[in-house]
Amino acid sequence: MMNRIRNTMTRSDEGASAVEYGLLIAAIAAVIVGIVFGLGTLVKNSFSKTSSCISAGTGVGC
Repeated sequence: MMNRIRNTMTRSDEGASAVEYGLLIAAIAAVIVGIVFGLGTLVKNSFSKTSSCISAGTGVGC
């Protein structure tokens, strides 16, 4: 009986819980959103510059 109580009280919690997995997924999603917004601005500026060069008809120096 005492061994059973001792084993119950000293049981270690191993492995990740659903909450920890949720936090990990939320952090990864936040990083992905940040990267997409950063690259989105860069790509938008690049396309705007290319569009204005095509509209102006100048090929050199754009």
